[in-house]
Amino acid sequence: MNWELDKSRPICPQLCELICVAVANGEFSAGEKLLSVREVALQAGVNPNTVQKTFEELERKGVVHSVRCMGWYVNDDTQAAVNEVESYRIKKTEEYLYEMAQLGCTADDVLKYLNRIKEGKDE
Repeated sequence: MNWELDKSRPICPQLCELICVAVANGEFSAGEKLLSVREVALQAGVNPNTVQKTFEELERKGVVHSVRCMGWYVNDDTQAAVNEVESYRIKKTEEYLYEMAQLGCTADDVLKYLNRIKEGKDE
């Protein structure tokens, strides 16, 4: 898994997002055992306490669960991960629209720009 993190943003929410996207996209299957806290920390280059906090947050959201002395597993129902990804997408879209509004763009302007990009036009 690619653990690309933006050091200017809090790490835990980014890890949550990456894991939820991986579950929603099928990179992690329902019931699959996740890497250990230490393995994720090593691969992502973060503190193990941050990974533990991330897993606990994902458990609270219904994405994963822990099995005592066995590790962390993706829940059998992956809908919670899909819902989290949808929430992330909405949040990112809202942030983008806010930034565009700060530049004086309306929602119609944004749609116009998106359509230009989709059609491959530079102007």
